[in-house]
Amino acid sequence: MTNKIIDKLAWIELKDKAILSTKSYGKDKYYIPGGKREAGETDEQALIREISEELSVTMDPETLNYVGTFEAQAHSHDEGVLVKMTCYSGEYSGELQANSEIEEVKWLRYSDKDKISEVDKLIFDYLYAHNLLD
Repeated sequence: MTNKIIDKLAWIELKDKAILSTKSYGKDKYYIPGGKREAGETDEQALIREISEELSVTMDPETLNYVGTFEAQAHSHDEGVLVKMTCYSGEYSGELQANSEIEEVKWLRYSDKDKISEVDKLIFDYLYAHNLLD
């Protein structure tokens, strides 16, 4: 049996050892902001578009840095459906504000792991192990 993989991109934005997270309307978990690429988009193009749509800020493509790729069971999907999250950090301009399907923007800490999806838990563990998240 082959697993279905949901291919997503995420923006790792850290401030004071907390990570920027978002919650969509109707969802019960916070997610690291980002989303799926559209046909023909590069990682960079998709991430910049998604962050602009969700958070009303403009990412600077010159500052994008690959952080890592993480894979886990997809939250609220059938067993065996995995999400693969390719993560980048990068600078932005503008003021962060919830937009589109985003209901809330919140800075989370490692102690907030009960509020996030399985793949985000892997990312939190990675950032915590590298002393980037408290």
